[in-house]
Amino acid sequence: MGDWAGFFEAELGAAAALAGLVMVAISINIARILAVPSLPGRAAETLVPPTGLLIVCSFALVPHQTGWSVGAEIAATGIAMAVLSAFIIVPVMRSDSGVARRYVVSRAASAVLYSLPFIVCGVLLCLGVKDALYWIVPGVIVSLLTTVLNAWVLLIEILR
Repeated sequence: MGDWAGFFEAELGAAAALAGLVMVAISINIARILAVPSLPGRAAETLVPPTGLLIVCSFALVPHQTGWSVGAEIAATGIAMAVLSAFIIVPVMRSDSGVARRYVVSRAASAVLYSLPFIVCGVLLCLGVKDALYWIVPGVIVSLLTTVLNAWVLLIEILR
């Protein structure tokens, strides 16, 4: 991971800061979040991308790992991110809370977009593909953007 260490260190810090921001947003607006049926799930879901990113970057920074072992860790983290998001999104989709279908579809699409690159990267690392780490970049970008967007909703939009 030599050339990638700076990237992973920077993303680890960014993910930690965003996770903290989300926790503050949730705690400040907890009464309002609990009052809207779709928002508790969204609040929980907002913690998935930065937490997954923290885990992926932590695994990537562990020294002297084989490509296979770090690949398995990254793929498993991506799968866990997708599964956790599904457990949060599917009940909202099945409920009669009046949540718009496009809202649920957009949440599911973002979950796929932030978890799939980690899964692909991990599998490619396990297979020994030299440039597999480049798949992490879109996963990082979508994870950060999704977290910022959801933090905005939980901090600002909820007050409207």
